Amino acid sequence: MMDMSRAYGGSYTDNLIGTLLAIFGNVLVSISLSIQKYSHVTLAGTKDLRAFYCTKTWWCGFVLTCLGEGANFISYAFAPLALVAPLNAVSVLASSILGLIFLREKSKPKDFAKRYGLSFLGCLLTIGGTYLFVAFGPNSHEKLKAENIVNHLVGWPVLLYLLLEIITFCLLLYFYKQRNANSLVVILMLVALLGSVTVITVKAVSGMLVLTFEGTMQLDYPIFSVMFVCMVASVVFQASFLSQACKLHDSSLIASFNYILSTVFAVVAGAVFYLEFNKEDILHICMFLLGSAFCFLGVFLITKNRKKTKNFEPYVTMDMVNGVPTIHDKGLVVQPESNGSFSYGALVNNDGAAPATHSVNLELTPVRSRSTEASHGQPDLKRD
Repeated sequence: MMDMSRAYGGSYTDNLIGTLLAIFGNVLVSISLSIQKYSHVTLAGTKDLRAFYCTKTWWCGFVLTCLGEGANFISYAFAPLALVAPLNAVSVLASSILGLIFLREKSKPKDFAKRYGLSFLGCLLTIGGTYLFVAFGPNSHEKLKAENIVNHLVGWPVLLYLLLEIITFCLLLYFYKQRNANSLVVILMLVALLGSVTVITVKAVSGMLVLTFEGTMQLDYPIFSVMFVCMVASVVFQASFLSQACKLHDSSLIASFNYILSTVFAVVAGAVFYLEFNKEDILHICMFLLGSAFCFLGVFLITKNRKKTKNFEPYVTMDMVNGVPTIHDKGLVVQPESNGSFSYGALVNNDGAAPATHSVNLELTPVRSRSTEASHGQPDLKRD
């Protein structure tokens, strides 16, 4: 009984350490990204010709990113996959709060509530869901020695799971490459399938590294090299597919759907590979699923409220009275500078008057008449 109580106490302690590391890492990553974005915006608003990587603020954000990702990496060695993976919602929550703090605009309380009501509701759902899946999450722990990882890897449930993943990935990749299936779900499914391999290998590598630092050498086993290579390769291909998705689709949809799909596949991978839910009862599993669903809905509401970037599709009409071209963007008039150089968005005419479709042809006639009258009024000017 004393051994069992020590085991349970040690497992709860490990869960607490892993959870705190994951929360700390995600918050640190959000802060670092905000700092790096601030560096880019500040540099773009000045006449400083330095590259972004030459500024101190960008390097400060980069260092914080490395620290945050390092904390996330170590957290996998202490807490189960099903507990660490959904905690990525903390990063979305922290980014939303930081963006609201640093958003320097004044608005009335009614407009503020109308604009950020969904985000506030999403934050509440994310906080509540995080509490539920952390409190009722799996509590299974084992020493991730090389022998244990090999035993998991050669088990028939893992082999069947990996076979289904490989077949699904090949089919999706075929439709994506050969059939030009550029749907967001297809691309993010590829990312999520690679992500499940990533979390399995990250947990294995992190666990073996922790055991090595504790005095039990694990780095000389071949399984460590295999897991490390698979981890690096899956991360690289994930980044490639995510970059392609960002070029084709809106970033808010990518953030929400990628979190949902990646979390689902990570939880399934932890349940199949590391048998994390074997000793859990139905009540804990249901409460864990309810908390995850709250987080999914909260992240969706937070990202849904982000401003979508509008593509600028200008067309030009000529104001022949003043002899200055005018750029229009969907009815809003953007006047260039007086020196003749086009400055997109320099001055915006807020009267909302949309120009006529054939404004150029209509304005050509008075210009010709004026030039004719000027030539008759001043006969002493030399004509070309």
